[in-house]
Amino acid sequence: MAVIGSIIKGIIHATDAVTTEPNAVEAQEKVLQGLLEKAKDTAFGRHYEFAEILKADDIRKAYAERVPFFDYNKINEEWWSKMHQGEDNVTWPGNPPYFALSSGTTGKSSKRIPVTDDMVEAIRQTGLKQVASLANYDLPSDFFQKEIMMLGSSTDLNKVEDHEEGEISGISASNIPFWFRNFYKPGVEISQIEDWDERVLEIAKEAKNWDIGAMSGIPSWTELMIKKILEYHNAKNIHEIWPNLLVYTTGGVAFEPYEKAFEKLVAHPLVVIDTYLASEGFMAFQARPETHAMKLVLDNGIYFEFVPFKPEYIAEDGAIRNNAPTVKLEEVEPEVDYVLLISTVSGAWRYVIGDTIKFTDVDRKEIRITGRTKFFLNVVGSQLSVNKMNDAVKELEQQFGITIPEFTVAAVKNDQEEYIHKWYLGIEEGDADEKELAAALDEALKAANKNYGVARSKALKGVEVVKVGPEVFTEWSAANKKKGGQVKMEKVMNEEKFAEWEKFVRSDRS
Repeated sequence: MAVIGSIIKGIIHATDAVTTEPNAVEAQEKVLQGLLEKAKDTAFGRHYEFAEILKADDIRKAYAERVPFFDYNKINEEWWSKMHQGEDNVTWPGNPPYFALSSGTTGKSSKRIPVTDDMVEAIRQTGLKQVASLANYDLPSDFFQKEIMMLGSSTDLNKVEDHEEGEISGISASNIPFWFRNFYKPGVEISQIEDWDERVLEIAKEAKNWDIGAMSGIPSWTELMIKKILEYHNAKNIHEIWPNLLVYTTGGVAFEPYEKAFEKLVAHPLVVIDTYLASEGFMAFQARPETHAMKLVLDNGIYFEFVPFKPEYIAEDGAIRNNAPTVKLEEVEPEVDYVLLISTVSGAWRYVIGDTIKFTDVDRKEIRITGRTKFFLNVVGSQLSVNKMNDAVKELEQQFGITIPEFTVAAVKNDQEEYIHKWYLGIEEGDADEKELAAALDEALKAANKNYGVARSKALKGVEVVKVGPEVFTEWSAANKKKGGQVKMEKVMNEEKFAEWEKFVRSDRS
């Protein structure tokens, strides 16, 4: 069997050796041209005159000038909703066979995002690119014959009229090619279980029968799955169950906040590979081990634009203002936060996905996700992004010797009607005084962000910390959305949502 692993590893190395990197700008121009050509006869394409844009000397400039920004609410109200009324050829030829349900991190009701056959194929092709990039990692040959645990949402999709609906991880898993199914765990039968707790219990029961070499999934839910397996088998760490586990692929969420928690669950470190698979497409993946940054996929059905993430361009609800400028790929600067815009083979056009990113390596086109536009805390000019919050929380972990895999924060008024930042920290183990945590958090943020320091000297009058168990965050997700899959915890809440959260924390959740 080791021979098979050596053959597969050899094929991956050979594929990587003959694959040449496309010119980034030319690749993006080609993608946009292809998108416009295919969609020019749709209702959207006719409305925004794609045929005329294609005649322009500078297609990218003409496209940006003619087509406005769309967030989900705007494109759904004006265009995607027509698909549910039976219309064809709305924003992409034909009708999509799937709709990805996504409540994201900001709402209780699900978004319904079209997923076309072209997008299913694009996701598959990017997956193959990621597999080929494993040639850059020093992995033993027998790794390539091990099984892969993919902890996503249920693959038992809901049939609605002429299409199926489910989370993107469930849609992707339901389209796994036949040759991969022998490697894929937990397998078709368990993956179809809708109830997350029941599905994870079945995974725990079967865990010792599998030889898992790699896992993929959102960190918070993967951590809970591992804990359930350890509890069921009375094991100290996951390597007692899966001794050949080497790789963990996360998606769309920074792994650093969960790093200390994961260290307690393993016997030896895992190779962590970040990916950026959202309901709207597979946009980037970590292609080399020397960095946590992810390489944008520039030649596979997604066209990217970038809006500087500055307060004057962002509305309070996270939407981009109409006067916001866009930056082309060749114009981006390193370590600058941008709001990501995408146009895709699923018929999303200049779509505000809601994520902010920065380029860590402009030449390699490598990015890191820095937060969400709605997670930008700027009620009193503090201008805090999630990456700054994550860094400050990591400092607390080091300073106090504690583990904080989850947190949420809001700007609220105290009894004197003055604004403060109130934090809830999900502390897994270790002890620290709440006032000491608040003071240390305050100092870390002042040192990291001059705008925060200015706000603290003026309108922002204090910082308060409340300690809770990490399980409160998963219970909140379960009560408001659902468990598992692509569900991510809100890092920043508005006052109304925060009041609901505090009521939930105070309630008897049993």
